[in-house]
Amino acid sequence: MSDSLWNYINSSENFFVIAGPCVIEDRETVLSIATRLKGIGELYNIPLIFKASFDKANRSSINSFRGPGLEKGLEILQEVKEETGLPVLTDIHLPEQAEPVSQVCDVIQIPAFLCRQTDLLVAAGNTGKIVNVKKGQFLAPWDMENVVKKIESTGNKKIMLTERGTSFGYNNLVVDFKSFPIMSTFGYPVVFDVTHSVQLPGGLGDKTGGQREFIPYLAKAAAGCGAVNGFFFEVHEEPEKSKSDAANIYPLNKFGSLLDSMLKIWRAQIGNN
Repeated sequence: MSDSLWNYINSSENFFVIAGPCVIEDRETVLSIATRLKGIGELYNIPLIFKASFDKANRSSINSFRGPGLEKGLEILQEVKEETGLPVLTDIHLPEQAEPVSQVCDVIQIPAFLCRQTDLLVAAGNTGKIVNVKKGQFLAPWDMENVVKKIESTGNKKIMLTERGTSFGYNNLVVDFKSFPIMSTFGYPVVFDVTHSVQLPGGLGDKTGGQREFIPYLAKAAAGCGAVNGFFFEVHEEPEKSKSDAANIYPLNKFGSLLDSMLKIWRAQIGNN
C-alpha cells in the first residue's frame, strides 16, 4: 500500500491527516477510535492514516505507561488495517525495529528526539516505506535538509517532514510558522503536528502537561498558511483517561467539526493563490 498511499496523499485535493491515540492502550480502544476515524475521513474526503505507538520510550517517568511492546502492538495495528482498511503508522526507536514494523505499517515515523540518528533514519529508509520524521524541538527547520539526505541515501524518496514545535525556554514550545515554507523547499510533504505543539514538556513534574484549548487556533492558522500538506492529531474518546499525553490530546467527538473548519480555510487559501 505504501506506493499507492504516497500517490494518494500527493494527488488529493484536500490535506491528509495522521490521527489516532498517542499509545496503544488496548485492542478495544484502538479499534473503536480507528473505526470512528475512518468514518470521519470518508465524510470529509480526507486521506487518513491511523497512528498509534507500540512503545513510548521517551516518557518523563520510569513509572509511566509505555504500551504493549513491539509484537503485541503490531498485532493490534494489523487488526486495525484488516478491520478498517486504513493505512497505519507507528514510530520506531531502534534500527532493528524498522524491518518488523515495515511488515505491517505503511508509514514509519521517527520521533523528534531521534531525528538525527543516522542508523535509525537509514534503517527506516531501507524498508522502502514512507518515512515521516518529526523535526526535533532543538532543530532549526533548515537543519532538516541533512535529515532528508540521510534517508535519500537509501534511494527512498517517500519522505514527510513534521513540525511539532520548538523549545521556548523551559517546559514550553512555540510554533514558528516560517518553518513550513522553509521545509517545503526540500521537495517533500510538510506536516503540522498540532497536538504535540501545545505540549508543556515535563511541565507536570513526572509527566508532560499541555494546553489543549489552543489546538483549534493553531490548526486553523496552519490550514491558511499555504505551506502545509498534512496535519497530525492525537485523538481519544476520553482524553482525560488517555494513558499518554492526556493534557494535549484532542477529543474525538470534536475532531470532525475542527476538520470541517480547517477544510474551509484550506480551500479559501487555495482559491486565493
